[in-house]
Amino acid sequence: MYALIALGYTMVYGIVRLINFAHGDVFMVGAFIAFYSIENLHLPLPGVFALAAGGSAFLAVIIERAAYRPLRNAPKIAALITAIGVSLFLEYFTALHQVFGPNYYAFPRPFQVVSLEIGGITFTSIQGIILLATLASLGALQYVVHRTKVGRGMRAVSHDLVTAGLMGVNVNAVISFTFGLGAALAGVGGVLYGIAYPQINTFMGVMPGLKAFTAAVLGGIGSIPGAVLGALIMGLTETMTTAYLSSTYRDGIAFVLLIAVLLWKPTGILGVARTEKV
Repeated sequence: MYALIALGYTMVYGIVRLINFAHGDVFMVGAFIAFYSIENLHLPLPGVFALAAGGSAFLAVIIERAAYRPLRNAPKIAALITAIGVSLFLEYFTALHQVFGPNYYAFPRPFQVVSLEIGGITFTSIQGIILLATLASLGALQYVVHRTKVGRGMRAVSHDLVTAGLMGVNVNAVISFTFGLGAALAGVGGVLYGIAYPQINTFMGVMPGLKAFTAAVLGGIGSIPGAVLGALIMGLTETMTTAYLSSTYRDGIAFVLLIAVLLWKPTGILGVARTEKV
């Protein structure tokens, strides 16, 4: 789940050099879309994934068009402050009683939970769905980025935005698509989070969003394989800390790990240093 959120951070940064701090809240909106699609529309799980991904992508495209595009040529600090502002707006706007409300909601599971024990290790259908959905999403992302025309445009804009535009790439469309694609993955992550930890609220995206950003930086911000690797390291570190030390240290260890990697290799594990042009 960290990987699905971290991919949105790393793709947006790779294209426009922006840390989209509202991404964790798009993940939260995806979880609520899934909640209402199960509770009110009674959709099957594939439909829940599709609706959550589509709704999250639509929201991200609107955010990019309204909040980030006018500041594309502004100083980076302006875009960063705007991202924080959008994040806070989404959290407190959705907490209104007229929207989602401030309460916690029990997330319904649209399937029967089945357990299987192999060699003393217990596996559940929840873990299987999370694994399969994540692998399918990562496979679809790799196909889009490396095998499609829009993916070629994404790679061109990431390499050099101005030159890509001069060569006929519709830069605005590519950037909007990148925001939407990253948000769709976050929406899938929101569904999986609700299934795994069946309780959601409007501030649920804060900590997963920060940890996914940490995972993206850990693996190398701007690198898709780096985001996945950083997310795996983050998740395993949290699990091992909880198992062998205490759950109290879980969040702290994650950020200590980030600081250690930044001191050792500021570009992240798979990141590469960029040459600044004069």
